[in-house]
Amino acid sequence: MSEEGRFTIHLEHLEDYEFKVKFDWGSADDVLMDEPAPLGRRAGPNASRMLAAAAANCLSASLMFCVSKSEVPPQSMKTSAICKLVRNEKGRLRVGGMEVKLSVAAGIEQSARLKRCLTLFEDFCVVSASIRQGIPLAVTVENEAGEVLHQSD
Repeated sequence: MSEEGRFTIHLEHLEDYEFKVKFDWGSADDVLMDEPAPLGRRAGPNASRMLAAAAANCLSASLMFCVSKSEVPPQSMKTSAICKLVRNEKGRLRVGGMEVKLSVAAGIEQSARLKRCLTLFEDFCVVSASIRQGIPLAVTVENEAGEVLHQSD
């Protein structure tokens, strides 16, 4: 389940606020991302929704992996994520918190491993554990010639 090292995704601007996300796995479909109105047209999820989906998916996969070490039972879990958007002191919109609820089917609830897994699975979720601690982020803006126009501290 671990993915050590690095990976790279690419975004291609299409029009307005629409971007096509290309993943480094050839088998993964591209994803269209967009902003809600008044900026975009909601043609796809925006970054906040992708972040919530990433946290919810990671927690779900982590619990499923722990409980189902061998065969994953189909349709045995449903997960929802609530993302709370707030404004900071400068009035900028930020992710102020998330609530993720995992609902397991009877097969998982009756698993002998569930009790132990409930004490472990959150710690093995790469995304939610990283969000909780804050993630260092380096930002560089360069022109087409590769000249750096901006670099974050």
